[in-house]
Amino acid sequence: MKNNFSRELIIYLFNVVGLEESSIELGIKLSIKNNTPLPILLWSYGMLTIEELDKLYSFLFQKMDQ
Repeated sequence: MKNNFSRELIIYLFNVVGLEESSIELGIKLSIKNNTPLPILLWSYGMLTIEELDKLYSFLFQKMDQ
């Protein structure tokens, strides 16, 4: 996954995971700066648990099949 911040990903992080808008914005900025996929960056900074990361990737893979 490239640094592609789809609207569905942002909505998922906000509504399902419960991240604050400011946390998502910071994650996007750092992801672009570090050239790191957003989910991995959020996990590495402790904003996502490993379980949330797994659910997020499941969500993203489901969206790819549609």
